[in-house]
Amino acid sequence: MKVGLLFGSFNPVHIGHLILANFMATNTDLDTVWLVVSPQNPFKPSNSLQHEFDRLHMVSLAIADNPNLGVSNIEFSMPKPSYTIDTLTYLQEKYPSYEFVLIMGEDNLPLFPKWKNYESILEYHKVYVYPRTGSVTTELPDMPNVTFVKAPILDISATFIRQCIREEKSIKYLLPDEVIEYIRVHKLYQ
Repeated sequence: MKVGLLFGSFNPVHIGHLILANFMATNTDLDTVWLVVSPQNPFKPSNSLQHEFDRLHMVSLAIADNPNLGVSNIEFSMPKPSYTIDTLTYLQEKYPSYEFVLIMGEDNLPLFPKWKNYESILEYHKVYVYPRTGSVTTELPDMPNVTFVKAPILDISATFIRQCIREEKSIKYLLPDEVIEYIRVHKLYQ
């Protein structure tokens, strides 16, 4: 099985994440895409994150009706902050017959050489890169395991959504209805 891994804080998960994950699962050679909820991204401050179990539950709600997508809490039991190479290594040991492909936005390519053991990621795993607005090119596109995928560009950010919630503005159509209801009931991001 060829599994695409879309890592993220998903704080909260929104339609941009879902459209991208579904596109990758249905328009590439991937059999499925797992949304990997990261408890803490080493490049982002953790003080603005909702609890990891709330974020995991919102992703579960958002993908419940899509057989092409899965959700993973694999990093919850790993040391924080999470490093992609450690997660990939752990997943490969747990699922030795699976091939794991890293899905990343083009805007992450300039930072990629700063990732822990990024050379090992490129050596042992394929990386599917999707376009992002305002991205700058790097030398990585010439790497044999890096594939650019012409996925739709959706300029929606969780930061914008959190701001809308704080300002009591509508978030309809930015998130699945089940996620909006979960946020409302649990009074998240206020």
